[in-house]
Amino acid sequence: MKLSFTKMQGAGNDYVYINGFDYKLDAKQAEQLAIQLADRHFGIGGDGLVIIDPVEGADARMRMYNADGSEGRMCGNAIRCVAKYIVDAKIAEKETLLIDTLSGTKTIVMNSVTPVESIATVDMGPASFALPEIPVSSNEDQWIAHPFETSQGTFPITTLSMGNPHGVLFMEEIESLHLPSLGPIFELHPAFPERINTEFVVVHSPTEISMRVWERGSGETLACGTGACAAVAAAVVTGHCKPESWITVHLLGGDLDIYYSEETIYMRGPATTVFTGEIEVNI
Repeated sequence: MKLSFTKMQGAGNDYVYINGFDYKLDAKQAEQLAIQLADRHFGIGGDGLVIIDPVEGADARMRMYNADGSEGRMCGNAIRCVAKYIVDAKIAEKETLLIDTLSGTKTIVMNSVTPVESIATVDMGPASFALPEIPVSSNEDQWIAHPFETSQGTFPITTLSMGNPHGVLFMEEIESLHLPSLGPIFELHPAFPERINTEFVVVHSPTEISMRVWERGSGETLACGTGACAAVAAAVVTGHCKPESWITVHLLGGDLDIYYSEETIYMRGPATTVFTGEIEVNI
């Protein structure tokens, strides 16, 4: 089967995008495709696969799959790219878009549009610190700077959901961390029945942080939009950063701007088309 695709990235978080208006792919086919296409040696290469489907009540539906074939509920960097894709492809020609995800319908405003790179702001919805919603296996209500024991020591962790599970760790420095060793300790810990994305964060000022991320199902990536939102939310509730102000998050692949309030979180950042092409696949 010959498949047309678009490679896109947001702050270095790169996915292969398939137009589901043209191709009807079921969950099993999508899982197989994600594993094939995300392979950086034998496929196109990326952090996963995103399928853009038609849906009633929104401009499009986003289905996203990690590099290991597991389906994710939400990806902040990917949804900006989906917004760019549907505007560029003239699926929807407007400034404010509605995109359906497994974490609900999100509103995206296109701040600027060019053929290569666009800037978009996403209403990500509120963060939830309730442990059953993340989920975390614990009888407590919340983990805010909770002392979390691992084989590598005890870490103060703040857990929350941005439509997907996150654990945020504040550190003195993150450059020397060996995430392939450290990340799986959190991702696969039995306290997290659906696994967890882990953010390793340094606070520079009340409006500036840096982070690295270990994503469940993909490993370390250059950026994670929901992770940046989670890091800022955790920084605010632990007193490191200011609420209701734009906070710059430095990631390995670029910067995102995050605005936190108790009602919702806004994420602003780039969406870039890298290249388009066709590939023969067996599914």
